[in-house]
Amino acid sequence: MCIAHLRHPTRRGVVRTLVAIPAVALLYVLLLIPLTPGIGDLRRAKIEQPAQIHSADGKLLAEFRPTNREWVHLADISPNVIDALIATEDHRFYTHHGLDWRRTGSAALHTFSGSRQGGSTITQQLARNLYPDEIGRSQTLTRKLKEAITALKIEALYTKSEILETYLNTVPFLYNAYGIEMAARTYFDKSAGHLDLLESATLIGMLKGNSYYNPVINPERAVQRRNTVLAQMVKFGHLSPAAYETLRRRPLRIDFERQVEAPGRAPHFAQQLRRWLIDWADSNDYNIYSDGLVVRTTIDSRLQAMATQAVIWQGNQLQAIANAAWGARSGCNGGNTDVVRAFVRETPQYRAAKDAGQTDADILKHLNADRPFMQALCDNKTRVQAAFLAIDPRNGQVKAWVGSRDFSTDPFDHVQQARRQPGSTFKPFVYGAAFAQGSKPDDTLVDQAVEIPLAGGEIWRPNDETPPSGRPVTLRDGLAYSRNRITAQLVQNVGPYKVARLARAMGVRDSPLDAVPSLALGTSPVTLKEMVASYGTIANGGARIEPMLVTRIENRKGEVLAQFAPNKPEQALSPAADHELLDVMRDVVNRGTGTAIRNRFGIRADVAGKTGTTQDNADGWFILMHPQLVAGAWVGFNDSRVTLRSDYWGQGAHSALPIVGDFFQRSLRNRMIDPRERFVMEPQTGFFESMRDRLHDWYQRVFAPKPEQKAAPVKRNPPRRTAPPVVAKAPASSSAPQPPILQSPHSEPSDIRDEGFAGLVPDLAPTIDPASASAAP
Repeated sequence: MCIAHLRHPTRRGVVRTLVAIPAVALLYVLLLIPLTPGIGDLRRAKIEQPAQIHSADGKLLAEFRPTNREWVHLADISPNVIDALIATEDHRFYTHHGLDWRRTGSAALHTFSGSRQGGSTITQQLARNLYPDEIGRSQTLTRKLKEAITALKIEALYTKSEILETYLNTVPFLYNAYGIEMAARTYFDKSAGHLDLLESATLIGMLKGNSYYNPVINPERAVQRRNTVLAQMVKFGHLSPAAYETLRRRPLRIDFERQVEAPGRAPHFAQQLRRWLIDWADSNDYNIYSDGLVVRTTIDSRLQAMATQAVIWQGNQLQAIANAAWGARSGCNGGNTDVVRAFVRETPQYRAAKDAGQTDADILKHLNADRPFMQALCDNKTRVQAAFLAIDPRNGQVKAWVGSRDFSTDPFDHVQQARRQPGSTFKPFVYGAAFAQGSKPDDTLVDQAVEIPLAGGEIWRPNDETPPSGRPVTLRDGLAYSRNRITAQLVQNVGPYKVARLARAMGVRDSPLDAVPSLALGTSPVTLKEMVASYGTIANGGARIEPMLVTRIENRKGEVLAQFAPNKPEQALSPAADHELLDVMRDVVNRGTGTAIRNRFGIRADVAGKTGTTQDNADGWFILMHPQLVAGAWVGFNDSRVTLRSDYWGQGAHSALPIVGDFFQRSLRNRMIDPRERFVMEPQTGFFESMRDRLHDWYQRVFAPKPEQKAAPVKRNPPRRTAPPVVAKAPASSSAPQPPILQSPHSEPSDIRDEGFAGLVPDLAPTIDPASASAAP
């Protein structure tokens, strides 16, 4: 029956079918209307209100704009631009109501015949540009219907002038230039109001395909497309044929200058904050680019300026040393030949030549003779990098954040993104774990050769720059003078897993730590932010507070949308153990590897800290603690194969310490921190702590290992009263007192130097991972 009806349809059936098809189509369109964007956002694009980021002292740090865009009114745009746009993209713009039915039908016929052609009006293109996620990007009927519905909604509420203005201010032009104003500046170094006919035609021609008609890299195509635009202007009466014949022969003249956003006072900090703020805004139904949010941060603009100046000053000093060491002015002809060859082999030019069948020797000979190539490669590889972070340990507020020497040249953030070996700055975790177990600063270990068996049959032999003396060294001196052999024995007594666990509890929360003996000397890469936050825990009596960046968020009217209080402290190390650790770290700056803080920078405040240097002087570290501020710096190169090639300048005491010293000197001089402030006095020993100390003494007397055993004995010296911080300035030429067994107290050894080093065996040792970390011991 049904088949018969299909073969012989009745007149009524045909009518029903003809009525049903448009009815179904209409129903489908009606169902799509709620799925199209609300065009009230068009005004939001016109009155864009980017989030403003302010410092704690009220200075503007940054504005979060979605793109490099500057809005200009239609009256301030050259008429040549508007004529070229209308003639090329939508010559019936002023007569249709969002859809050009004639153009749409023509485009459909061409598409069905195999010659695909666009039929979108300017209003449709605007809808697609403003709402790409809501409308979609696929070439489907549903997407075209959504685009058409949105265009009709825009035309119903906005004038033709408003639509043109919004379109020209939101269309992309490559090189981070959005809108006609930034395009005019980028390609012709002028404002949109001064664009002539050829320049206007060139920019409008790019709209068909920005990359394909890019006048910078495809000038021939750009000229052809420009002339097509001029021909369209002739066709629709915007240009005379005679003028066209003259103009089409003109060469393409551009004045290209890539547009970059102003870095602001704290660009790396703002870069990290943007990610957090986007998540917050999404969760609370705000838009960081258009809702006029005002974000009050913890950064102090004065401290930020001091930190930036210190990084630039020291970075320039070290750059001169690096240039001399590597022969940077002549393409690294003074550098390590094998390393330089490795750099060349890693370049795209080398790989392309290799793929073309050239031999390694021929490629190296050719590229080494290319002076511009070698100079650019050397400049990139031997550029000194540096980073700095300062935190208030009392509340976790970040006060200064410098991610590199120059954000425009080095946008990579070495504070939070870079993971580097911390060297001896990791040693306080070892000593803190020991003090938590009952060890005392005056306990001794013998300065002797150390051999620690590892999984797989390997032997780890940590060493110092001076040979073993065979004499007892206190834990206080072991940390003050950064002795590797003493620290290695101590981690053997404590256990590397407990050290890793304490480091995790104190602030190393994101980087995995290999729980192997060499961890004690800082072989597991961490971030500067983690290390400074951990030292903040030490300065805060052993209580960890998560670093915070924002105190509150307001709307454009000043109404508070969100308020953020400091995170609740977490006791990572007992106050008694923390006091002992802090007191020992005072000796680092009073008489150990960090004495330049006292002697060179004249800082007399109550401070404590630690230097750090890694294998071959690849990384230099220094972190200094004050009751009100903890600051740390890292110095190195992006490629760890590059170093300053100096046993003096490569040490953290001479590369990173001056940055922190200069910063603290300025901070104290300007009364940003109180020079009279002191760390909390030693806490009263309670009953349980007293019993623990007695049990520890008894255990040491009964079960202490014999001198001939591999693990060195721990010897308890009579308690001594710790000297207060230095209060009289020492002459610059004077040297700190030296213990009899240490020949070079101010020279810090490379913190992971050893003989037969085999301590980094991650697959043979447990790893403390952030997700599985447990509490402090």
